[in-house]
Amino acid sequence: MADAAVKTAGKVKSVTSTANPLVKQIKALAMKKNRDREGVFLAEGRKLLTDAMEQGWQIETVVCSSEMAADPGFAATAARCRATGADILEVNGKVLGAISRRDNPQTVIAVIRQRWKEANHIAGSLKAPGDIVIALDRVRDPGNLGTIIRAADAAGAKGILLIGECTDPFSLEAVRATMGSLFHVPIARLSEDEFVAMALKAAGGVQIAGTHLQGAVDYRSIAWQEKPVILVMGNEQQGLTTNLAGACDKLVFIPMAGQADSLNLAVATGIVLFEARRDNLVMRTIEGAEGVSSA
Repeated sequence: MADAAVKTAGKVKSVTSTANPLVKQIKALAMKKNRDREGVFLAEGRKLLTDAMEQGWQIETVVCSSEMAADPGFAATAARCRATGADILEVNGKVLGAISRRDNPQTVIAVIRQRWKEANHIAGSLKAPGDIVIALDRVRDPGNLGTIIRAADAAGAKGILLIGECTDPFSLEAVRATMGSLFHVPIARLSEDEFVAMALKAAGGVQIAGTHLQGAVDYRSIAWQEKPVILVMGNEQQGLTTNLAGACDKLVFIPMAGQADSLNLAVATGIVLFEARRDNLVMRTIEGAEGVSSA
């Protein structure tokens, strides 16, 4: 019997019209309902394609300019994609612009299969003191979400939980803002009630800290390294809901000296995240320096 895991190699096609059915289908992925229905999303740029491929994400289609297709360095990447079943679509600048909706589009756009994790899987990855997961309550701005995913990757977070009606991490703007970190950070979605139930189950073994305008504790005063942490960040306009704030062991605030009454969500998340991970990052820096000195 033939091995069912063997995939048929993808095809190479040349398309010059924005009216082509394939182009229309790919353009339609700009809308969330179409991404959800098809279970795929768009990633722009050669770097994002390479990052996705190296992390084992399923590439469905690679759209590239004719010039890029002729580039010897890109040929190996295209061949690897074809070997896993991806089609290669060679197009002109007009088609690339129509798909990306930008005047100066990237020369490579990939259609990639979405990948979601189970919330319990991400929570279960919290094993050691210093491990951290970020939970986001109804984050609305895709740029904020993408930036937070990038920061989570940089800080070594175990994953991200999207609570309630969050913006789509697979939208073009969010994917752009991740700069490839989307392919490194596990993401799950769950309801507010599901998160509260998870918090109750984790009580005692995991520290759950949320930022809040009425937070009674300076974020720098917490013993972040005593337990694994779930860091809960609220909606850009409204902050945490009453239920989510009640599910936290500690509520924290970020002191400010100027006239601003709040911080951008991605900035606030980055500030608290890197403080929570400070000891881990210091150790990694020391280990890296020792590795260099002993080389």
